[in-house]
Amino acid sequence: MFLALLIGLLTLLIIGDYLKKRRHNEIFKTNGLKSVSSLPILGAAHHLINQTPADMIEFTGEVLKNNGKTCNLWLLNQATILTADPIFMEPVLSSQKLLTKNNLYGLLTPWLREGLLLSTGPKWHSRRKIITPSFHFKILEDFVGVFDQQSNVMIDLLREKADGETVVNLYPFVCAMALDVIAETAMGVKINAQLQPDLPYVKAVRTVSSITSERFLSILQRFDFWFWLTAPVGYKQLHSSIRLMHDFTGNVIEERRKVLEQNIKNNVTQTKLSDADEDIGRKKHTAFLDMLLQAETKGQPLSNTDIREEVDTFMFEGHDTTTSGISFTCYLLSRHPAVQQKVFEEIRAVIGDDKQRSITLRDLQELKYLECVIKESMRLFPPVPSIGRHIEQDIYLDGKLYPADTNVTILTYHALRDPLYFKDPEEFLPERFYSDNIEKNNTFAYVPFSAGPRNCVGQKFAMLEMKSTICKILRHYELFPQGEEVRPLMNLVLVSSNGVNMGLRPRKYD
Repeated sequence: MFLALLIGLLTLLIIGDYLKKRRHNEIFKTNGLKSVSSLPILGAAHHLINQTPADMIEFTGEVLKNNGKTCNLWLLNQATILTADPIFMEPVLSSQKLLTKNNLYGLLTPWLREGLLLSTGPKWHSRRKIITPSFHFKILEDFVGVFDQQSNVMIDLLREKADGETVVNLYPFVCAMALDVIAETAMGVKINAQLQPDLPYVKAVRTVSSITSERFLSILQRFDFWFWLTAPVGYKQLHSSIRLMHDFTGNVIEERRKVLEQNIKNNVTQTKLSDADEDIGRKKHTAFLDMLLQAETKGQPLSNTDIREEVDTFMFEGHDTTTSGISFTCYLLSRHPAVQQKVFEEIRAVIGDDKQRSITLRDLQELKYLECVIKESMRLFPPVPSIGRHIEQDIYLDGKLYPADTNVTILTYHALRDPLYFKDPEEFLPERFYSDNIEKNNTFAYVPFSAGPRNCVGQKFAMLEMKSTICKILRHYELFPQGEEVRPLMNLVLVSSNGVNMGLRPRKYD
């Protein structure tokens, strides 16, 4: 009797699974998409059972090689389109209707709530309109001093390891520096992540980033119930750390709002606003938080909860991605001494030989070759190796129908190594980004900062921070190949499973 019920239930599940998938599969086939081989109910999930996180880049590369640059697969009952084809990426990223992120981004919801990264629809449009002016160059100029000061702290911390013999994993040093930068520029507070790594807020950020990354790499851990069931300690750590971060950010916002209201009451002008309170560690510049506090939507100021969502989003996006970009660029420079020397000569020509001289926005804008180097590094090691969208209702892309309830995963890592658009794609060739050498086949072939309406709002900020930090490192240290080669992991942000290793020795000026 029990066996008959079990067989009946299994039969119903298989029939239901078939009916759900039939329309999607017919549409995918009509659009010329090959499908990764599937099993009833499981879909293509069985292909992933033996795949480790370190295997995912190679695995997805093989999927694209065997099924075309755009194909589809099922993970359980979730339809997914995988693509590394700029021709398909263009209508996806350009669409004003396809703005919702896919369900993997849901792992960040407990921390970021509905900040700019995760929000969609009218809320996203409203927030984007408010936040975009925050990244104007005149405002970014104020932050160059923060980049310079915080990278000085990192240079001092690296000094004892820059002996020409010690293998240095640069990633944690850069990560702490980037966390200090984004805390000061986003919230206007110094958290001293480099000098006081055990401060509760700093530890909480690292805990949440680490646990979220681990969940991303485990299909089962992505489900909250399974995560709670199998990793109760990690579950508790995650949510207690998020509460701590929310409380910290909320307190900073509340204190800053009181200062703003008092300044308005006392008729203090905006130009004097940034000098008004040194008691919470502010520098003499306007933080993103100040602009959010003075912003309005539909004639009403943003609530503290609204502002916290955006500040927390700045904190997440503003340290992990730049850490990845800086670290992998330095890694490539350590393995390509001729390129490193050319960058150093450019730095000397623009800034001179005084290691203590503070860098300016004009200096950073003149470092053209360094910018090519960073762009080429982000081509080989994109900080965001994949971009996700979710099709909520039937939509036409480039004249073809795609069905509702379908995830789209753009595999940026593979798209940026496409030989059709990048000659010798595995080679590190910064010169390909000279203005007269840039391939013009398709502007969507190079999208490390995404593209279209949901492109990275902070890409100018990120580029300036990367240029400033790498410039500071090269002014003080020579980088050379030492330690293991990187092993990139396909994660929310590209990391290396064994660190980003190199050797450092004090820079000698001839």
